[in-house]
Amino acid sequence: MLRKLSLALAVSCASNGMAWAAEAPLSTKTDLVSVYQEAVDNNADIAAARAQYGAQKEVVPQARAGLLPNLSAGADLNNTRTALDQPSVTSTRSGTVYQATLAQPIFRADRWFQFQAAKDVNEQAALQLSATEQNLILQSAESYFNVLRSQDNLASTKAEEAAFKRQLDQSNERFDVGLSDKTDVLQSQASYDTARANRILAQRQVDDAFEALITLTNRQYNSIQGIVHTLPILPPAPNDAKAWVDTAAKQNLNLLASNYAVSAAEETLKQRKAGHAPTLDAVAQYKKGDNDALGFTNPSATGVHYGGDAEQRTVGLQLSIPLYSGGLTSSQVRESYSRLDQTEQQREALRRQVVENTRNLHRAVNTDVEQVQARRQSIISNQSAVEATEIGYQVGTRNIVDVLDAQRQLYTSVRNYNNTRYDYILDNLRLKQAAGTLNPGDLQDLTRYLKADYNPDKDFLPPDLAKAAADQLKARP
Repeated sequence: MLRKLSLALAVSCASNGMAWAAEAPLSTKTDLVSVYQEAVDNNADIAAARAQYGAQKEVVPQARAGLLPNLSAGADLNNTRTALDQPSVTSTRSGTVYQATLAQPIFRADRWFQFQAAKDVNEQAALQLSATEQNLILQSAESYFNVLRSQDNLASTKAEEAAFKRQLDQSNERFDVGLSDKTDVLQSQASYDTARANRILAQRQVDDAFEALITLTNRQYNSIQGIVHTLPILPPAPNDAKAWVDTAAKQNLNLLASNYAVSAAEETLKQRKAGHAPTLDAVAQYKKGDNDALGFTNPSATGVHYGGDAEQRTVGLQLSIPLYSGGLTSSQVRESYSRLDQTEQQREALRRQVVENTRNLHRAVNTDVEQVQARRQSIISNQSAVEATEIGYQVGTRNIVDVLDAQRQLYTSVRNYNNTRYDYILDNLRLKQAAGTLNPGDLQDLTRYLKADYNPDKDFLPPDLAKAAADQLKARP
């Protein structure tokens, strides 16, 4: 009897060789949202970004302090020796002076613009943190689905190895009874050895993918829930590249942050220009202490300092007009012009990059939609080709090389199908990130299509493909 379900049989054989995936308790299978939450709580990069924002936002109160009153207090301890020639008199006194000074800026244009620049820097830092947090959503999905991708690729590679092993066994049997020559055995052995090497590499890639997930979340995982094949494969909504680009121009977080970077550079330029402007402060000062230290003298003709303590109160305005600072202010203005031009050009470069990424990702998602359907059909067609080639081999119209090539093409199409399926999921998320709309709810939507008892060795293919291939083969004359 002809083997009408060779792919299904290979999957069944391969599933027996990976007990650790099938035997994992359901309670240990982690879903996508749980991985993301672990990343939010434990990821070192996001913790560093939050700490960085905590430091950057302090520029606002620091700049505001330059506009608020400044109160200082101090004390002076002096030893004063006074000597007069006529009459010959020497006086030595030790005294302490306590003082307090209150200064309130009245006109400080440079500090005002510095404060405005600081507020823009704070807004920029907040948006950069939001962009980092948004990127963590994508990182979590990429790490999660890379594990599933590697598991499915391993499952298909194991199925391929099992198929070539059966082919090798059949070739040996045919050689033993004289139905084929040694060449068939050697060709089958070579294909089996290659498949075995590929399976070893695929196993390592699974381990690497789990390691990346551990690095992201600082948590150990035995297994994760897989995505079902009934996940809707739909074009982006709206399916209009211009609409996505317009949304990105308004909501892309990195682009919004660059707008505040330009505003901060503009305010910094104003601050540097204000270095040419006069400054005006109100100053109040109180001193109390030794009279000699305060400079009071006895109006008597002797000129001897009057002993005892005294108080001094001063209220006034201090006007400062900068005349020349060695060219420092002018140099700082020129520097600020260049910095402003730099940030404007960086914003323009980022805008162009965002537009390009958005358009490319929009095309990628639409391509993925068509690719998934085409790759699915490719599996069915290749399965039919394997069945037909095996028939031809048994009746003598095809050789063993044809059979092995047909099987190799079949499993290549299986891996291409699964890779395209995961590309579709991730490209959708990347498109939303480029447009600035990506949020944790997008991960929650995907969890509806996760399968708690997902077994890669059995579930890496849609369950109806074998029947579809058999139907296609029957339909051909």
